[in-house]
Amino acid sequence: MTKPAVDLRSDTLTRPTAAMRQSMAAADVGDDVFGEDPTVVRLEHTTAELLGKPAALFVPSGTMGNQLGVRVACQAGDELICDTQCHVYNYEQSAYAQLFGVAARAIDTPRGVPTPEQLRAAIHPDNVHFPRTRLLCLENTHNRWGGRLASLEEVRAACEIAAEHGLARHLDGARLWNAAVADARPWREALRAWSEPFDTVSVCFSKGLGAPVGSALVGDTEAIVRARRVRKALGGGWRQAGVVAAAALHALEHHVERLADDHRRAQRLADAVRGIDGLSLVDDRCDTNLVLIDVDPGLGAASDFAGRLADRGVHVLAIGPQRVRAVTHLEITDGALDTAREAFRGAAQSDARPRHAAESY
Repeated sequence: MTKPAVDLRSDTLTRPTAAMRQSMAAADVGDDVFGEDPTVVRLEHTTAELLGKPAALFVPSGTMGNQLGVRVACQAGDELICDTQCHVYNYEQSAYAQLFGVAARAIDTPRGVPTPEQLRAAIHPDNVHFPRTRLLCLENTHNRWGGRLASLEEVRAACEIAAEHGLARHLDGARLWNAAVADARPWREALRAWSEPFDTVSVCFSKGLGAPVGSALVGDTEAIVRARRVRKALGGGWRQAGVVAAAALHALEHHVERLADDHRRAQRLADAVRGIDGLSLVDDRCDTNLVLIDVDPGLGAASDFAGRLADRGVHVLAIGPQRVRAVTHLEITDGALDTAREAFRGAAQSDARPRHAAESY
């Protein structure tokens, strides 16, 4: 029999476990637009409590969660500040501009967080010639920085400066669960610490936690009331959503601590890459479950290398001309990781051939 492929393209590829499917089938449901789905209500209360915020809103996707975070802080003609590599800026079609008339000022930051000097220089003064700077958006863990943990001290410093200038703060915490588990503190304590400097935080259930769909936006009660109204306008008012909320609840109860296994396996892959000629680990680090790898031009383009890996039953993403990304997740076992390590060694020793691979989050 053909061995199943080892798919390291993204942690969004996880499928519901058997136990999660049972939770979904048994979910108590109602109409969420009327606020009457008890499973959704329980998920929202649980998520808000975990992140230390008064309220939460269950939404279909991380993109919607982020855009709602933008909208509750900004109006048309306002401006947000973000890192040039962040998800909100690169992977959401400039929805803040399409939908809300909000502009973005992107900064080349050293590690995904603007320095105090950069942030102060980026905030517009109150002048009729300029958009009104209203929001600072940060990301943790940071996708295009290789699942990197932000420095909590740097995050707090940036958020303090933003607050001094009247800016709201939003965190794209799609993989904040990974950040919390990778922290030296107990993960619940870390989760609250990472969330505390922000007015709103979006978190995703359908990546490392393994739920089939869904994210949440947390914040104060007023912000979530406003976000609920905008969610309806965007077509995000779902009905018996408890079926998928049950999957997210199951993930919170059973899949958070096991993220440490994904981190361990990612580190094993990173260690293997360090020993392969022609491959280099970006910044020589792997903080969580994302492994970013630069491919020497002598081995061909990133898409060529990804194609040779695919021939060996391992799938990764080419995310730049010479860079590939591999992501460990719920469905990657130690055996699958062994297969991936050998495939990387073999692909680095074979001839390059033209290939193509699409970029994705």
